[in-house]
Order: sequence, then C-alpha cells, then structure tokens
Amino acid sequence: MKISIVTVVYNNKASIQNAMDSVLSQEYDDIEYIIVDGSSTDGTVEVIKEAVKKYPEGSIKFISEKDDGIYDAMNKGIGLTTGDVVGLLNSDDVYADNLVLKKIAGIFANPSIDICYADLVYVDKFNLNKVIRYWKSCDYRDGLLRKGWVPPHPTFFVSRKIYDKYGMFDLDYKLASDFELMVRFLGKYKIPSVYIPNVLVKMRLGGTTNKNIKNIIKQNLEIYRAGKKNNVHISPLSLTFKKGLNRIIQFVSKPIKEVQ
Repeated sequence: MKISIVTVVYNNKASIQNAMDSVLSQEYDDIEYIIVDGSSTDGTVEVIKEAVKKYPEGSIKFISEKDDGIYDAMNKGIGLTTGDVVGLLNSDDVYADNLVLKKIAGIFANPSIDICYADLVYVDKFNLNKVIRYWKSCDYRDGLLRKGWVPPHPTFFVSRKIYDKYGMFDLDYKLASDFELMVRFLGKYKIPSVYIPNVLVKMRLGGTTNKNIKNIIKQNLEIYRAGKKNNVHISPLSLTFKKGLNRIIQFVSKPIKEVQ
C-alpha cells in the first residue's frame, strides 16, 4: 500500500527540514513524498533542493511555483499523488514518532475504511517536546459536526479514491476549507472513518487563522457557511461556545503518556 504525504510550504526555511526528516524517517517503505512550494524567497527552496540530494533518488517530488494560497497548493499536491492513501503534513509540523505511517497502513488494510484520524499536540516553536495544548479527538458520531467539531486536519488520512470521487479543497473558503472538506466527507457523504486514540502529529503553536480576532471571526463565518452548504446546521452561538471551551480543555489536559 502506497501512502502519499503532501507538504505545502512558503517562506519557511526555519522548519521545513524538520518536516521532511519526519516523513522520510518513517519505518514504512512505500511512501511517496510531495512538496509544493509557493515560490519562496527566504532560502526554503535551497533547503529543499539540498534535501533532495541527500535522500535516495525519487524520495521527494518537488515543485515550486506561485499559487493562490495554502488550499490551492494542497490541491496541487493531492493532484500529483499516486498513492492509495493521502495525508497532509504542514511545513511547521512533524510526526510524533517514526511508526506513524505504519499505523496508518494497518488501519487502511481494512478495505471498508476510507478515512482515519487521531490526536494532535501543539508544541513550543523552539522545543518540539514541550507540549502546550493537547487536541484530543474522538470517534465520529452524528451531531458532533453541528457543534463545529472536526478532527485535527494534519492527522486526517484519506483514501485517494475519495478525493477523486468527492473533490478536494473548495477554494471559496480562505480560512476553513479544511473544515468544509471534512464536513463534506464525514457529514454529507458519511464516509466510514476510524479514530486512532494516539498522538500522531506535533504542531508548532501559531498559525494564520488564530493570529487575530478578525481572522477568528472570519473563520467562524466560513464554518457556518460550510455547514450550510453540506446540509449540516451549525449554530453560531454553539460554535463560539464549544470552540472556546474546547480550547480551554486543550490547554489544561495532557496526553496520558508524555510525548517525546
């Protein structure tokens, strides 16, 4: 079973090497790794080109060109994949250990499963072992999406055939296209999924959506619109309250086993 991993990056020289090492150190042989760069100008391209030389030939497929934002770049990457399963790892993120993709392959060995996801921890930008927030997910059930719930997107692995059948990221959404896609797959089309109760991804704290109140409001409006589009009614009041409560819980809870 081939697993395709897509990383999109723009001007992130500081941590792209971590992401690449995280993917290419996995103890799973059949990996296709695609990096989509948005014409970086800070030295990111040079770091990636050096990595391409360091790893065995064919380990990394790399393109660098202008795009229309992160979701457009993700669509480009997914469009280049040839694997049975597709995962997306941000350039600021790393896998929690080198057995992650082996676990994913074990899940998708069941032909009835087309989606799986897991837990994620937010970590300090300079210390990947310092856990700041713990995003614990859960098994999917009807009603969760109406509260604005979705699993952590970097842990979200999907059969390639699902993208072929139901589409990729909707570029009408600038801050919540990942939410719209997951609602479409889980809520509208009821694609069978499995929750893995383990931390699979470490995400550096920070990001475009949470930079300011204006972006948070914009994202919530997009989430409401995405639910309406996919026949999942999301209450704005419930969304605001639930997301705020979940964020508090994420700061005070920790994984049962400390992530190393």
